Amino acid sequence: MNRRSARASRLLTVLVLAAALLAGTAPWAAAADRPTVTLSKSQAGTGGSITVKGAHWRPKALLMLLICGQSSPERGVIGGTNSCANADGLAVTTGADGRFSKKLPVAEPPKACPCVVHVATVMGEKAAADAAFTVAGHPVKPLPAESGDGRLSMVTDTRLDGSSGILTWFGAPPARTFTFTVGNVGPTPVRNPVFQVGTSHGVFAPQWEEQQWRGTIAPGRKARIKLPVELTAGANGNYLVSLKYEGKVLAEQPWGVGRPWGVTLFWILLCVVVPAAVFRIGMAIVDRLRPRDRFASGRHRGSQRLSELTVKLPRLSLPQRPPRAGAPDREPYPVPDEGLAPGGAGPSPSTLPWFTPDTRPGGPAAGQLSAPNDPSHTTKGPT
Repeated sequence: MNRRSARASRLLTVLVLAAALLAGTAPWAAAADRPTVTLSKSQAGTGGSITVKGAHWRPKALLMLLICGQSSPERGVIGGTNSCANADGLAVTTGADGRFSKKLPVAEPPKACPCVVHVATVMGEKAAADAAFTVAGHPVKPLPAESGDGRLSMVTDTRLDGSSGILTWFGAPPARTFTFTVGNVGPTPVRNPVFQVGTSHGVFAPQWEEQQWRGTIAPGRKARIKLPVELTAGANGNYLVSLKYEGKVLAEQPWGVGRPWGVTLFWILLCVVVPAAVFRIGMAIVDRLRPRDRFASGRHRGSQRLSELTVKLPRLSLPQRPPRAGAPDREPYPVPDEGLAPGGAGPSPSTLPWFTPDTRPGGPAAGQLSAPNDPSHTTKGPT
């Protein structure tokens, strides 16, 4: 029986190893391929530094190095990046072989120890590793007890619902609803879970915000959860929305935000309208302050010049009509002597009459002279 049981155990071990090989990795290979972090010192005080080395990371990956409190390599960073000394963190890029080495200054995290050196990828596929570390002189508190609630895991169907309105086109904060489905894989129900929703832009770290969902998820059940997400005013570009629960990232969703062209149009109109208004105001001030006397005298001189250019028409001299028979005696028509030279010799050279005395209508024919039209003189006969 002992030999049979030994053979059965050996056969079972061989079958397990064969299954692992068929799956693509062996147990020791999987452990060796995981990202690792090693420290030159396990303890150091503020102001000092330690050398952080890593292996089995993705080639040419950008990593962030942080010292975090209230953490352990087994449970990770419990409070998220809010428990880390973010201001003193450093970034490093792995080599082609997935290794790196970086000198990290020691700083006190905002939370009490136990502490870890937390290394995580910034972009691309998520990967993280922690190494235990003690900050000398920093307070130490026990880690919070693990809750007996169930464990949540992401299922499927994560998306961002909603659309941008006309106000977003003019710079209003873009807003969406992060919708996802989670399932309780633990033995106890989960009541009112608290999630962390973070938004990141480019290579910057996510800005996390805690949001609580009201409800209970029974063991083995699923729940559809919706959480609001909002960016800052005038945000544009490619963003990444992340969901974290109990220090673990459960889902990520990209979000492309268009440029608020309404703000650009507003500034263009402002650059056109303001100079035009200033010009109108300046012209009104100049028109109000300029002297009025010079302007009036100039207009008067101009009117005199126009009067000098005006041609004066001469008055017409109408012929004297003979009185009709039986008509009462009337004063003869006065013959104006304007335009005649002294003595009635002819028109004055200063005027331009239309007709000469011998060509005017009703006058004597050419070559005949008419007697002066003076009623006081009478024709005398021969003596």
